[in-house]
Amino acid sequence: MKTRSFSFRLPRDRVAQQPLERRDSSRLLVLARATGEIAHHRFNDLPGLVEPGTLLLLNDSRVRKARLLGQSPTGGVAEFLLLEQTQPGTWKCLAARARKQRPGSTYRFPGGVSGVVVAPVDSESDPQFRFLRLDPAITEGYLEQHGHVPLPPYITRPDSGADAERYQTVYARALGSAAAPTAGLHLTETLLEALRDRGVEVASLTLHVGTGTFLPIRTEEIDAHRMHEEAYDIPEATALAVNRAQEAGRKVLAVGTTVVRTIESAWREGKVAAGSGRTSLFIKPGFRFRV
Repeated sequence: MKTRSFSFRLPRDRVAQQPLERRDSSRLLVLARATGEIAHHRFNDLPGLVEPGTLLLLNDSRVRKARLLGQSPTGGVAEFLLLEQTQPGTWKCLAARARKQRPGSTYRFPGGVSGVVVAPVDSESDPQFRFLRLDPAITEGYLEQHGHVPLPPYITRPDSGADAERYQTVYARALGSAAAPTAGLHLTETLLEALRDRGVEVASLTLHVGTGTFLPIRTEEIDAHRMHEEAYDIPEATALAVNRAQEAGRKVLAVGTTVVRTIESAWREGKVAAGSGRTSLFIKPGFRFRV
């Protein structure tokens, strides 16, 4: 199956560069699967669209300020997106103009931190990644002070102070994502409370968003695309909630693809299993959903 079968043109002037003042004012397209009918709503209409008894699943991962800007000895600026710490002080990352970031390249970062690009420990690392060793090893507090919000590439403006809060879901808790699970950005505490009042059950799990979610597909054939692993955790209470809903024939409504991939990856012998894991699940035409 060709990747171009899923391509479409999105005019640049249709990509909003600033969020709406109210999260739940964002537009919501509703597709009736039985009839194919399309209706246009706002997110604050959601409680009237979801059946009572539905289980709503949220991804509570929190975005870290994962973009670091470093200065080279020649005065140039390099940008690194930190993905995960592979050992104390060493981070797997994506780098702008990655071909220039060869092992041995050095940079100075804010707060007196120095960095050097190092060769990966294993021999099978993807060449599009870089490994950055920082001295001294940085903390989450350092990133909060000196890092930048990792806005999506289609947002072409610099990040601002307001993005630190706005580019998080209102229920974000577990720090670790390099990008936001964006489907949940439109939900508010008031909207979630209205859903609960309607009889909708709400539960959370965690998938830390990384390159598996946001790297574009560059292969000509869909099946040739390699999904990168992302870490997830499903609490016992959430697994029980999903399995109870399944047994009762109630609907499970996943907020975003990260939630879908997590619960489908955790399917074991007819139910969703609690616990931590990593997933590289790639859902494409022909996939059989279990949950």
